[in-house]
Amino acid sequence: MRVGIMGGTFDPIHNGHLHIAKAALAQFSLDEIWFLPNGNPPHKDASVIKSKVADRVAMIALAIADQPYFLLNEYESNRSDVSYTYQTLEHFKKQYPYHEFYFILGADSLQNLEKWKCPERVFAAANFLAAYRDEMDTRSEMEACIRYLEDKYQAHISLLIAPPVDISSSDIREALKEGREITGLVPDKVYDYIKSQALYRSL
Repeated sequence: MRVGIMGGTFDPIHNGHLHIAKAALAQFSLDEIWFLPNGNPPHKDASVIKSKVADRVAMIALAIADQPYFLLNEYESNRSDVSYTYQTLEHFKKQYPYHEFYFILGADSLQNLEKWKCPERVFAAANFLAAYRDEMDTRSEMEACIRYLEDKYQAHISLLIAPPVDISSSDIREALKEGREITGLVPDKVYDYIKSQALYRSL
């Protein structure tokens, strides 16, 4: 089975995440996409995350409820300690030896991946799909970055052409803080949940 993995804090999950997942599913003939919310990410201070992990998990479940090939995986969100990507990918590889994993990330994350803990183990545990939007100036720069990482780490990285969607979780949180509408930026069920739980109103 070919499984795509989308990790992140998803604070909150938005339509941009879903568009990238759908593009990956189609372009690389994946069988499933696992949404992997991180409960205690190593790269973010806990104070930066503005909603509880239970709320972020609930919003993902609502966002993907009508997508049969999208699944919620709570491996990291159920952990109390810091979750490092290399540990998670190695765990999945051991638990599902016949699966082929494709880790989906943005161009900005790809640029910084060498700063992640044990990058050589990260690259050894999965293939990588780098979603290209506008984080880098040109596609040629992105391709140069991919060649560099492939040469240095024997990595397997493919370019994922993502639809141009200008949405970020931080912009959504700011809009909600200011009382602005976010209709069309998140799935309707997610927006309903945010309103019912009064999330992001008192940041």
